[in-house]
Amino acid sequence: MAKFLNTTGVSYHLEELIKTTKDRLILISPYLQFHKRVKDHLENLNIQKRDIRIIYRENKLQVEESNWLESQIGIRTSLCNSLHAKCYLNENEAIVTSMNLYSFSQQNNDEMGIHVTKEKDADLYNDIYDEVQRLLAISEEIRVSVKKVDKEIEKKTESTIKKVQENKDYSKSKLLTTKELSKLTGLSSRKVNKWFTDNKLMYKKEDDWITTKRGKETGGIEKNGQYGQFVVWPEDIAKHITE
Repeated sequence: MAKFLNTTGVSYHLEELIKTTKDRLILISPYLQFHKRVKDHLENLNIQKRDIRIIYRENKLQVEESNWLESQIGIRTSLCNSLHAKCYLNENEAIVTSMNLYSFSQQNNDEMGIHVTKEKDADLYNDIYDEVQRLLAISEEIRVSVKKVDKEIEKKTESTIKKVQENKDYSKSKLLTTKELSKLTGLSSRKVNKWFTDNKLMYKKEDDWITTKRGKETGGIEKNGQYGQFVVWPEDIAKHITE
C-alpha cells in the first residue's frame, strides 16, 4: 500500500531511496539543485558503478551544479522539455511527489507525495516504472558541459596546481595509488579521487582512470591493474591534497 508523505517525509524517504540503491537509480525533476548530502550519496553510488539516470527540464544549471555533474562521469543526464513530473525510483521503491530535486524546495516549500514499494504494491510500482521508462525514451540524453567558468574555482585550481608543480622533482618521490594517498592523508579514497578530478588532473572513463595533460605534468602515471587502469602519484602531492 502506498504511504502518504509530507515535506519532511519526502525529504527523508528520498535520501534513503538514493543511498540504499543497489542497482539502478532514476531521478526525475524539472529543476536541479543538489543538497550536499544528496551529492555525497550520488558520488558514493557512482564510485560503486551504480546505473544513475537524471531527467530534468531546464538546461540552465548553476555553475556549481554543472561543474559537479560534469565531474561525475558515470551519471547519465537527459533533457525533457515537457517535463513537469517529479519522481524518484530505484529497483525497490518509488516516490511520486510535488517536490523538485532542489534544495530550496526541500527547505522552504510545503510539499507532499506518496511512497511505494515493489514488495508491498508491485502493480503500482510497475505502473510508475513503465511511465519512467517512457520518459527516458522520449528524453534527449546529453553530456553536461560547463560553458561558463566559475572564476573563483578556476583561480583556486590554478593556484593549487602551480604550487604542486613549483617543486616537482619527482625522481626522489615515491609513487602512490589513491588508496595509499588516502591512508597517508586520512581522507577517504572518494575524497582523494575528487581532489584530482576537481583539479582536472584525471578523469574516469568506464572502468579506467585517465590522466589529463595537466595530470601528467604533475607527475601522474597510468598503470594497468586487475580491475582496469589506475594512476599513481608522487607522494609529495599528499600535502597539497590536505591544504
